[in-house]
Amino acid sequence: MRGIATKITGVVPLFMLFIAGAISAFEDIEKLRIWPLPAEVSHGGRRMYLSQDFKLVTEGSKYKDPSGILKEGFDRMLGVVRLSHVISGDRNSSGSGGSALLQGLHVIISSFTDELEYGADESYKLVVASREKPSYAQLEAKNVYGALHGLQTFSQLCHFSMKKKVIEILMTPWNITDQPRFSYRGLLIDTSRHYLPLPVVKNVIDSMTYAKLNVLHWHIVDSQSFPLEIPSYPKLWNGAYSSSQKYTFEDAAEIVNYARRRGIHVLAEIDVPGHALSWGKGYPSLWPSKNCQEPLDVSSDFTFKVIDGILSDFSKIFKFKFVHLGGDEVNTTCWSTTPRIAQWLKKHRKSEAEAYEYFVLRAQKIALSHGYEIINWEETFNNFGGKLSPKTVVHNWLGTGVVEKVTASGLRCIVSNQDKWYLDHIDSPWQNFYSNEPLANIKDQKQQSLVLGGEVCMWGENIDASDIEQTIWPRAAAAAERLWTPYAKLAKNPDKVTTRLAHFRCLLNQRGVAAAPLVGGGRVVPFEPGSCLAQ
Repeated sequence: MRGIATKITGVVPLFMLFIAGAISAFEDIEKLRIWPLPAEVSHGGRRMYLSQDFKLVTEGSKYKDPSGILKEGFDRMLGVVRLSHVISGDRNSSGSGGSALLQGLHVIISSFTDELEYGADESYKLVVASREKPSYAQLEAKNVYGALHGLQTFSQLCHFSMKKKVIEILMTPWNITDQPRFSYRGLLIDTSRHYLPLPVVKNVIDSMTYAKLNVLHWHIVDSQSFPLEIPSYPKLWNGAYSSSQKYTFEDAAEIVNYARRRGIHVLAEIDVPGHALSWGKGYPSLWPSKNCQEPLDVSSDFTFKVIDGILSDFSKIFKFKFVHLGGDEVNTTCWSTTPRIAQWLKKHRKSEAEAYEYFVLRAQKIALSHGYEIINWEETFNNFGGKLSPKTVVHNWLGTGVVEKVTASGLRCIVSNQDKWYLDHIDSPWQNFYSNEPLANIKDQKQQSLVLGGEVCMWGENIDASDIEQTIWPRAAAAAERLWTPYAKLAKNPDKVTTRLAHFRCLLNQRGVAAAPLVGGGRVVPFEPGSCLAQ
């Protein structure tokens, strides 16, 4: 293929291309070894090398990198490309009189701001090497976060040559134009069922960037524990497992900032009124009674004052436009069996179901008062969808048919159906994650636009710091391509991308991410000695 450019755009062609023999266009795509697959790619057959002092150049860029986000991203990119290898080849030797030596990357960003805004343009264009400056690659983006995506793609074009002991890029010139299919590409982590130390959370965030995921859904608290400090109601922290298994308010701010500098939003969740037993460890009056501790007391104004305090504190650090208020799996029996709450129900002429609706809608109003739009689990829609705030995003997890109903009603939706995108279902293979289509059975374009994207969920009942990475990866990467790559370029048969995904899984391992083998479900072990690429 040396010297011959192939272009892959739009629908995957079915005819055969005659390049060094007949190979199909899809086979050519799979030779690219880029994950997730970009929207448009063309390449040649030339080899180039990175200079030992490969540098970042921003001449002509409107973005001045006031807080160092671009420079940090560039340095991280070089770090994962070099993989701690000693670059000992002749820094000026390219084997072709220097003409194939890349001196640096020229980044041009057209926006002045580095504010991370949901729905902003994440596109980029990458050329290796630039026609104007043949010794430089060129990366163009609307904003710095699109440029970070471009840096991730550039890193996958590079590899360390064991023979020459230099970083090389094969199949140049590269021309890549790329943007995500969906604006919401999420991963949920659960720090209530098992506490996750800060370095583990940060490692998860770093690994998300490699697959271009952009929302960390932080399921912070649940029935089992309340690990986060809430300054307005400090005794909530009493619900933590222990004094060492806690996050300070400053810790949470650090997680948000760490993610933001990598282009990742942090979605905070408090799951009310159910999944909140731990709240009462510090404030027992939040329980219906000492012997019936869940859901939160619907009859008490104090309950809603606490929610207001939490969301007020959240608004100081969690700057994502959405907050998740849960609302799932609410067993209201304690309300009717606790005499004082039963009396309140009678006085207000509410059934248990109507009290559940009242609670969710009152919590929504509190969130709105703090400037948030709301995400709720699908039970809220299934029970009283017509009453939800128009600013609600419904989070599908239970079954099929919900997304169509939600979008037909005019509400937005996020897809996380448990049969395909729950990572704690370790018997579910990566092929299920790849094949799950958020727009399945939705033909109307307006309804399609209301599907913001999807999220894979790493529920924490059976994972902790020791095994979270290999339970997430590589299956989350399969979903990441579904959410990033244009529909027409996705493989109809996921097995067709096995080689490319295996390469990405090995790349994750090389970068220090404990991604499990592809063969089998989640968290599997290698079945025999052999190459990483064969597992």
